[in-house]
Amino acid sequence: MTVSRFFRSRRRRFLASAAFGLLALSACSSVPPAPNAQSIAGLTPSGRVSMTQLVVEGMAGGSGTLTFNGQNYGFKLLGSVVGPGGAAKTEAVGEVYRLNNLSDFGGLYSESTGKAGLERSGMSELWLENKAGVILHLIGTTQGIVLTLGRNEVEIRLMN
Repeated sequence: MTVSRFFRSRRRRFLASAAFGLLALSACSSVPPAPNAQSIAGLTPSGRVSMTQLVVEGMAGGSGTLTFNGQNYGFKLLGSVVGPGGAAKTEAVGEVYRLNNLSDFGGLYSESTGKAGLERSGMSELWLENKAGVILHLIGTTQGIVLTLGRNEVEIRLMN
C-alpha cells in the first residue's frame, strides 16, 4: 500500500485526524518510563510480531502479524509521532512479553525515547508498552526521516 493510497479515503483521513487529536492530548499527560531490557529480564517471550509502518507528516499507519499460542493474527495500526513528523517506512520484527490473553494485545502502545530529534534511515530498536502491560521489543529498519519530540504512539487493533 502506498502512502498516498493509505490517506486517500475520507474514512482513513477522519480516523487519522481523530487518532492525532487523541494522541496529542495523551502527550500532555505524564509519560511513564519506556520499557527496556530490564523490563523483560527473566521473562520468556509469549509471542512474536512482524509489522510494517508508514509515517507521513506525523501520522502513522500499517499492518502486521502476531504469532501467539501457535496461531497467527493479523492486526492494523494507526498512530502518530508527537512532533512535526516527516516521511518514513519501518519494517520490524520482534518478541512480545507479558501477553497472557489475546484480548490484551490490542490498545494504545507508547514509546517514550526520552529524546527529541531527527530519526534517520537505518537500524532501529523499538520498545513499546500498552496499558495492559504487554511489551513489544522490535528490531527493524527505517527508510526516511522523522522529526519527533521523543514520544510515539500507535493504536493496534486485531483484525477479525
